Amino acid sequence: MNSVRLVDEEGVPQAVALSERVHWVGALDPNLRTFDIILKTANGTSYNAYVVRGSEGVAVIDTVKEGFASDFFARLECVADYAEIKVIVLNHLEPDHTGALPELMKRAPQAQLFISQKAQSMLKGLLKQDELSFTPVVTGDKVSLGDRSLEFLHTPYLHWPDTQCTYAPEEAMLFSGDVFGCHFCDNRLYNDKVGDFRFSFEYYYAHIMRPFKEYVVRALELIEPLPLKLIAPTHGPILRDRPQHYIQRYRQLSTPALHNELRPNQKTLLIFYISSYGNTRRMAEAIYQGAMQVEDVRVSLYDLEGGEVAPFVDLIEEADGLVLGTPTINGDAVKPIWDLLSSLTVVNLKNKLGGVFGSYGWTGEGVRLVEDRLRGLKLRVPIQGLRVKLIPTDDEIIECKAFGLELAQELTGVRESRVINFADL
Repeated sequence: MNSVRLVDEEGVPQAVALSERVHWVGALDPNLRTFDIILKTANGTSYNAYVVRGSEGVAVIDTVKEGFASDFFARLECVADYAEIKVIVLNHLEPDHTGALPELMKRAPQAQLFISQKAQSMLKGLLKQDELSFTPVVTGDKVSLGDRSLEFLHTPYLHWPDTQCTYAPEEAMLFSGDVFGCHFCDNRLYNDKVGDFRFSFEYYYAHIMRPFKEYVVRALELIEPLPLKLIAPTHGPILRDRPQHYIQRYRQLSTPALHNELRPNQKTLLIFYISSYGNTRRMAEAIYQGAMQVEDVRVSLYDLEGGEVAPFVDLIEEADGLVLGTPTINGDAVKPIWDLLSSLTVVNLKNKLGGVFGSYGWTGEGVRLVEDRLRGLKLRVPIQGLRVKLIPTDDEIIECKAFGLELAQELTGVRESRVINFADL
């Protein structure tokens, strides 16, 4: 049988045994179609919570969204009395995981709450309670339930600063929080029983974890050595079939592919432009020629009019420098440039080199506006943007080549510093 029994004959929610000592006590939200505004959820989602029983007490790991608390408590009561609860663990403080916490703490006042070090300041702000007893933990900290124990792994920024994972060594189970999760609701629960959720898994990574790849890699260094029979995330299927496969996939998604193609110390500079009458294109080509003079910089030139945005985002994520060329129309940069910039919020751009250029007819605000946006995305913009009125002259083409050269030199650290005249800004 493929079904998992989530309710009894009378419709009362039932806990699901993951092992003799571990139960799922979460809730399903099949009708959800948008999560946190930005994520589409074609299959709804689940709010996964778990109970671990030891010889000296019970631990509850995460709770559910407030509107689904009744299902959570009904399932919890199937496998534990409130007086038995010794430990409550929150791997992540987002409301979809903490909604039932205030009521749980009322019902089990003797339980000790365990959260990450970085969650301390966030806890009171989210729950609006001044008197909360909790224990902050870091990697290596443990709590005993007698013949079962829990170990904590500090995995920040996956995807909030407070996130952590909890490992049950005697069960070889990882309660991973949002890591390895996805928004996919299926009442069969297990990854080897539910429908095809690969799209949801990849989509979730792309929108939630991708901006924090460096933190994903750090987390994997803690997780990969663990003996694992099962990964229990807070959303989506419980990964009991080949759990290592999902760890390997995270490793693949978080490892830059371009680095395998570059020489040691080689940098990459991408130049994107769009041009109304060919003037910004002429500037782009000259900037490209100038940047090509620096041997250790791999330079690429792309016309935004001829490509989709999504593949460009993948390129930008792995590049060292980004240069954008835009004309100014109606006092603004043009829409394809803004479309590209809005798509970059899913990747980490901090400290990449940025530059802007463009032709204009009247006042040329587009270049300055795009520069401001690049700074807002945490890029370095050390060289003032280059603007040319209408058709570039021969002298201005030479200036464009010098601009490209200077950007490439900045990227490799050989550019000479100079005094900036603030009257030019």
